[in-house]
Amino acid sequence: MKKEIITTLNAPSPIGPYNQAVKVGNTLYISGQIPLIPSTMELLNGSIKEETQLVMEHLQSILDAAGMTFKHVVKSTIYLDDMNNFGEVNQLYGTYFDNDTAPARETVAVKTLPKSVRIEISMIAVK
Repeated sequence: MKKEIITTLNAPSPIGPYNQAVKVGNTLYISGQIPLIPSTMELLNGSIKEETQLVMEHLQSILDAAGMTFKHVVKSTIYLDDMNNFGEVNQLYGTYFDNDTAPARETVAVKTLPKSVRIEISMIAVK
């Protein structure tokens, strides 16, 4: 098994002992992304839609660095600290996918997330 580490300056640097993404064969495993501004590593304090959009931009940058797109995503997990935000998050998230080929997904309510953010999203993509 050859493990390739994928990194980009267009997504936040890891805040712990992990990488932005790991590619094994044709499969890319993207670590959970939160609404950190890559250049400053400070949290975006915006609306849940703005925070979701920034997280999706991070995911897109990581996919780009691996030579993939959202069309390659087969699985995603959304973590929310408040399910009352589900509708807004789901609406914005959905703009990145075609309903007919959207990935498998779960959305999980959690008590807290790293840095007390409201949202974190991870993905698995296959090319």
